[in-house]
Amino acid sequence: MSDSNSQSSLPDKIFLGITHIIDNTKFKVAVFLNAETTLMYWTIGNYINTNIKENQRTEYGSNIIATLSQQLTNRYGKGYSYSALTRMCKIADIVSKDNIATLSQQLSWSHLVELATVSDELKREYYMALSVQNQWGVRELRDQMDKMLFERSVSAKMPKEEIKKQLQNLKNHNNIHPDLIFKNTYILDFLNLPQLYTESDLENALISGIEKFIMELGNGFAFLERQKRISVDGEDYHLDLLFYHRKLKRLIAIDLKLGKFKPAYKGQMELYLRWLEKYEMQQGEEKPIGLLLCSEGNTEHIELLMLNEPDIKVAQYLTELPDKQWFADKLHKAKELIKIHTNVKEDS
Repeated sequence: MSDSNSQSSLPDKIFLGITHIIDNTKFKVAVFLNAETTLMYWTIGNYINTNIKENQRTEYGSNIIATLSQQLTNRYGKGYSYSALTRMCKIADIVSKDNIATLSQQLSWSHLVELATVSDELKREYYMALSVQNQWGVRELRDQMDKMLFERSVSAKMPKEEIKKQLQNLKNHNNIHPDLIFKNTYILDFLNLPQLYTESDLENALISGIEKFIMELGNGFAFLERQKRISVDGEDYHLDLLFYHRKLKRLIAIDLKLGKFKPAYKGQMELYLRWLEKYEMQQGEEKPIGLLLCSEGNTEHIELLMLNEPDIKVAQYLTELPDKQWFADKLHKAKELIKIHTNVKEDS
């Protein structure tokens, strides 16, 4: 019986092995084709740009591209419309020759088309780096851009050189800075809270919608505990939510607050972080980070009190999605306050 069973299972084993070979090869071919197609489109765009500039025909560029589109479509069919060739030229203009070889292995042409719609170079580099880091699909990239992730990131209010440094470290060393992960505003429009609610109501709603909450927090967060008991000198405190971030290798302490940020919250969070560092931090982990989520924003208090606190983040949470200008105005105000505060320190 054992020999019979062994013989009958052998074809199944061989079949599974062959399917693995075929699927693995198909995947490699798909990756190769994607990379080669991206390189081809970039090369076409670069070739057009170079020839138009070298022959000083910039003012006739649109006419030349229109003619090329007709000729290429007649010969190769779809894929070489006027708009498609224009996108190739634009992407070749914003992505350097040094970067395209690497990017073609990491992002699809559709990613680059989406990124080409971002006019601000620094913002585009941010989304490009995060797309690679988090392996976003095109739809996810589009959603994050639509939700103004860059404007909501803690990094966005930093000086440009600091943001570039963070992105370069991420790109070259896979070293992600916490400011690239944490946001200054979180959208919790899935909570369905009543008009008047308590901190306990908020916590319960977040736990009920924990999957959506983690998605809003960002890639890499893992939920550990709620109402974490912290005992100091015989007195018990309770941390609302405790998370862990896999890429940062840090515990993340989250405290929920109604109303505006108050200076006392900072001291309370410092106590939680020191306790977690002493009793919960494992070997190989970095120091814990605290996130204070407040229902109202008071930017000036936060910027003045928390400017030099890299391990404590303060953010506002919104239960309804505002218009995009609201995020832009908030970011502008935060950057101006940091600039003023920095100038005052330098002058003193």
